[in-house]
Amino acid sequence: MKEVVITKASGERVQFSPAKLQNSLKRAGADEAAIKAIVQKIKGQLFEGITTKEIYHMAFDLLKHKTSVTAAKYKLKHGIMELGPNGFAFERFMAEVLRAKGFDAYIGQIVQGRCVSHEIDIIARKKQWHYMIECKFHNNPGFVCDVKIPLYIHSRFRDVTDAWEKEPDHKGESYQGWVVTNTRFTTDAIQYGTCAGLHLLGWDYPAQGSLRDQIDETGLYPLTCLTTLTAAEKQELMAAGLILAREIPQRQDKLSRIGISPQRLVHIMAESESLCTGGLHR
Repeated sequence: MKEVVITKASGERVQFSPAKLQNSLKRAGADEAAIKAIVQKIKGQLFEGITTKEIYHMAFDLLKHKTSVTAAKYKLKHGIMELGPNGFAFERFMAEVLRAKGFDAYIGQIVQGRCVSHEIDIIARKKQWHYMIECKFHNNPGFVCDVKIPLYIHSRFRDVTDAWEKEPDHKGESYQGWVVTNTRFTTDAIQYGTCAGLHLLGWDYPAQGSLRDQIDETGLYPLTCLTTLTAAEKQELMAAGLILAREIPQRQDKLSRIGISPQRLVHIMAESESLCTGGLHR
């Protein structure tokens, strides 16, 4: 097969990699037979300049015809982007991931710094550690967090810790600033964050323990991954306070309240329960 050049979300043009597609399907839990069939099907439909978004939709549609649960897991990255348009739902989701990992986590906290007060996306605690966490949500997969973001967050973090260190209740405690994004960091952002002692958490950064890995570890999925709900229904459920797929079986009343029929409810319940009990996506 002639090598095909595809277009990434960033605009960069690279050669199509069957191995990357295979790995993404395997991580979603597709079996070897399904992976082989889907890769072969997509290879036959490629054309010069095709976007990664178009390839994703092709793979997603093929998976959905095989099993909605695997398709839902494959949709994780896009499902997180559907938490928008603003970043509040992503902050709520991130707080749930932290709580599942043993942190106390509080969203939207106003904290007095040495110079000014700050609204912090998430304040988290674990043992003697205090964490000031800023979430940078983007629903454009081509967006990256450049060095200006950790520079800005670090200055806020220093102002807050200068105040915390003077409080008697904080005696003997340690502090760390975090920047969390559902996309990627530039090389300069990583270099500055590492030098400044910030913890950077991106979709695939660091290599071990990335945001994707953390979601794998906790087994939490946003309800936006579900293929049996429409985009409008997902927004209504999030407005009603739900954020995780695993919350849906316990809150069937909220689904009925937004007009979902009993017939559809059966399918939504089945998908959400299978998604949450089927193990971590690999």
